[in-house]
Amino acid sequence: MHPIRLISFGYLHLPTGLDSRPIPPTADRIEDVRVRLRDPAAARDILDLDGLNPRVQDIVLSTPGARELLANLADYVGLPAGPHSIAIGCAGGKHRAAGLTELLARELRSRSRLVDVEHLHVHLPRILK
Repeated sequence: MHPIRLISFGYLHLPTGLDSRPIPPTADRIEDVRVRLRDPAAARDILDLDGLNPRVQDIVLSTPGARELLANLADYVGLPAGPHSIAIGCAGGKHRAAGLTELLARELRSRSRLVDVEHLHVHLPRILK
């Protein structure tokens, strides 16, 4: 069984193509959670934290739709012709994408899967709009 590669990223940090759209990392499945999950950064007390922090992960997991998405992604990885890589993106890559990626890695490891995790933008400052 091959290891699954999980990548978190922020759309606002990506290079853009000729059509001015962001170019996400290469992956078998790209999950855009900008619309699917509310931004936990709205909770002012976690602004300086990131998705590697269990507190942020708890907030992401309690967001409506997050548990279902997490279960869907974990089941998808378990398919016989499942992916080798999944990239999860949110606006800045600091809260939702990183938190969900860590939660998915934990779930997959609990299912005895080998997981490699890469967080492309979690270390970057928050983008304020």
